[in-house]
Amino acid sequence: MSKGANWIPILVLITFLFVNIMEAQKLRPREYGIPFGILPTGPKNAIQDVSGVLVGHVTFDNGQQIHTGVTSVLPHGGNIFQDKVPAAIYIANGFGKLAGYSQVKELGNIESPILLTNTLQVSTGIEAIITHTIQQVGNENIGSVNAVVGETNDGTLNDIRGRHLQISHFLEAINKADDTTILEGNVGAGTGTVCFGYKGGIGTASRQLPPSLGGYTVGVLSQTNFGGVLTISGVPIGQELGKYYLQDALAKSDGSCMIVVATDAPIDARNLERLAKRAIFGLARTGGIASNGSGDYVIAFSTGKGELLENEAMSPLFLAVIEATEESIINSLFAGKTMSKGNKVIPELPIEEVLPIMKKYQRLNPLKK
Repeated sequence: MSKGANWIPILVLITFLFVNIMEAQKLRPREYGIPFGILPTGPKNAIQDVSGVLVGHVTFDNGQQIHTGVTSVLPHGGNIFQDKVPAAIYIANGFGKLAGYSQVKELGNIESPILLTNTLQVSTGIEAIITHTIQQVGNENIGSVNAVVGETNDGTLNDIRGRHLQISHFLEAINKADDTTILEGNVGAGTGTVCFGYKGGIGTASRQLPPSLGGYTVGVLSQTNFGGVLTISGVPIGQELGKYYLQDALAKSDGSCMIVVATDAPIDARNLERLAKRAIFGLARTGGIASNGSGDYVIAFSTGKGELLENEAMSPLFLAVIEATEESIINSLFAGKTMSKGNKVIPELPIEEVLPIMKKYQRLNPLKK
């Protein structure tokens, strides 16, 4: 057998996994008629509605003990080290291992792709970003790279101690990032995560301001792995289902949530930190409580050019990020699918039970045709 032929089974497996991921995409809550806020979404209702922003996922799932992956968010497709973007990071609860925080805080910009993964592979992500950055044309002489890598702990469903992800997986997530592929649920860094006792994952959403308020877009991508009392569009779903923090059905709420916020509004690091703080309000709307063992971080950046917005122009953006964050988290739950590791089974959100509850509380709008 030729050396090239050895790759055929691997390519078949990769294709099989990709096709199944694509086929596994379920209806989003908005498609069921569940409303979120008052502002309109962007065309994709995703972080990629912010022009230039790219997202890539690599899913490592062997269907048994390994359920993990990588998600990349790129502010633009160029040389980020040479064309840095203003940025800020807000820490709601610091039980986490976010790399790159201090330099972003000090200088107010991001110079690398943003990578999300599992807790024990942050260092692998750092190595990948260094490799990616120093190999780019124009970076031949740089000797310092501030890699931004966030994480949540997927150890409930993943053999996290095995550290199965390689540098190549992270580089693949960076290289395959685009502005058209919208994947949620059990993909990338959300492959093995748990949210409110159900299968969490990756979720994304966006909001667009009206032209009178600048017409700016705010996009959010969330990696959900936390607990609390699940609330959907104001409805106490966790209580109705009898599965929530401090109940026997769900005794603990520890976990983490990584939130990435992008906007094309021209704002500096100071106002980006203010924007990042409001994203936590969106998490709170879903019932998250930022528990003692939860690492809740928001990374916010701007791709906008031109004269910086004044403080008084920020309030509409605050509302936009709150709404988009709330919806991105709920999107991750609706897209999640039941997953197991050994005898441990994490169920997907029972949508067939959720919808009647939403109707009972008069929060289910007729589907638009």
